[in-house]
Amino acid sequence: MVLFGVKSCPINLVCCSAWEASLTSFQYSLLVKCNWGDSLKDIDLKLIRELIRGSRKSDRELARLLDVSQPTVFRNRERLEREGFIEYTGVPNLQKLGIEIIAMTFGNWKHEQYPDTRAREAEHFAEKHPNLIFLSSGRGLDSDRVAISVHKDYSDYVKLLREIKSDWGEFMDITGSFLISVSTDEPLRSMTFKYLADYLEKKES
Repeated sequence: MVLFGVKSCPINLVCCSAWEASLTSFQYSLLVKCNWGDSLKDIDLKLIRELIRGSRKSDRELARLLDVSQPTVFRNRERLEREGFIEYTGVPNLQKLGIEIIAMTFGNWKHEQYPDTRAREAEHFAEKHPNLIFLSSGRGLDSDRVAISVHKDYSDYVKLLREIKSDWGEFMDITGSFLISVSTDEPLRSMTFKYLADYLEKKES
């Protein structure tokens, strides 16, 4: 998949702690590649589910929950990490870090005029803007590009939008945006993928 021309890696789902969690209880999160299939055994999927629900669980606790031996958990976890099915990252409370806005920005690439998606230039642009936390191609809302970014305030978002238009306005149209205030808006579900564990469990049944 591509945004501004960036070819993305296989889809990763970020399983992060809720915004309400304090920075002092900084939690690990889990990234799970959505390419499970015949290569994953039943024990693998169960292990991934438990790691999504709480990735700081020890091998001993996981062994108890899965009713298997601790060495079995160690071997399977190590293999899943080695093969790229899971990896770990820390996700803090955004508001306590001074993040006020989560922005979704939509665009439409001018394919007929520019069939070359300029991947290298786009990757360089993304590297210069680490607050761009997700970039992808897609379809919907009269758009085929989406970016998710985080900002300390609205003027910071406007600055990024101005740079996108300056660097990429020739190649794509900005079709819209959706802004979420971390401090004033009320999410019906917090920014977490812990629910994915329930989905995986339901998918198996």
